[in-house]
Amino acid sequence: MKPIAGTGGECYIPYNERSGAESVVYFTRDLSADGLEKLYKRISSHLTGKVAIKVHTGERNGPNIIPRPWVKQLTDNALPGAAIVETNSYYEGERQTTEGHREVLKANDWTFAPVDILDEDGAMMLPVKGGKWLTEMSVGKHIVNYDSLLVLTHFKGHTLGGFGGSNKNIGIGCADGKIGKGMIHALNGKMWGMNKEEFMERITESTKSVTDHFGEKIVYINVMRNMSVSCDCEGVEAQPVVTPNVGICASVDILAADQACVDMIYAMPPHFRHAMVERIETRHGLRQLSYMKELGMGNDRYQLIDIDNNDAIITAADAVDHVVPFEI
Repeated sequence: MKPIAGTGGECYIPYNERSGAESVVYFTRDLSADGLEKLYKRISSHLTGKVAIKVHTGERNGPNIIPRPWVKQLTDNALPGAAIVETNSYYEGERQTTEGHREVLKANDWTFAPVDILDEDGAMMLPVKGGKWLTEMSVGKHIVNYDSLLVLTHFKGHTLGGFGGSNKNIGIGCADGKIGKGMIHALNGKMWGMNKEEFMERITESTKSVTDHFGEKIVYINVMRNMSVSCDCEGVEAQPVVTPNVGICASVDILAADQACVDMIYAMPPHFRHAMVERIETRHGLRQLSYMKELGMGNDRYQLIDIDNNDAIITAADAVDHVVPFEI
């Protein structure tokens, strides 16, 4: 099946040109453990039972990942008993095997809570409803051991995906390393061989298998800090950070959460947003957003609630009016 032409993965759609319902996205400028915990409490009622936290724990000594003390405070105070969950990598490296992955986890100080490598004991299939490319996705089989999922994401660029938000975190991050990630990345057995729009659609279809599995018991937090154009999978080889820090977003709507972060990038002055926008558009990363909407995964319109200012409703431009300049 060929990709639909003109799906606009390189074309940003301004807010006033979107249609449909609005979701709620909570926002704080407080980039700290306390800020993360305050924002989590706004969406925590959706999580019950045994909770998994999907966070990118990073390559060895990766400089830009979410600070471990923030996650420790969250688990200690708000999510006792929750497990951090990961899957092994598709690309070659330490994280390709469970044994090597656990060594990297230790090196990066992910030792304060249990870490469950979901595909340590193999994979299972989840159905993909309404997909164009996939009818099912191979995910780490331990995923069924959890009742709820907190998707805790370091929002940043991505070498192939343009940007890495909640969609990328679970679309690639819950797929198992041996089969599922190959179903996303490979075309006719060749890695990296597909159309850019198709790649975004495959990521999103993989995500849909997970969001459908958890239903209403899944929530999303995006941390807009240390945003290199590189993914955390590049570790110490990541490109320098040139995009200003912004804050943290949280929602029960995955599309609204990722769209709000993208809108904040585009609302920055041109010299601040240039590197990230170039990365997003040259990879057709915006197709992640439009395809989530086509698949009925959420809304690209939202009310942005500023919890720092008495829950005022603000715009993306309001959210970034404080950004710290960089000499670039």
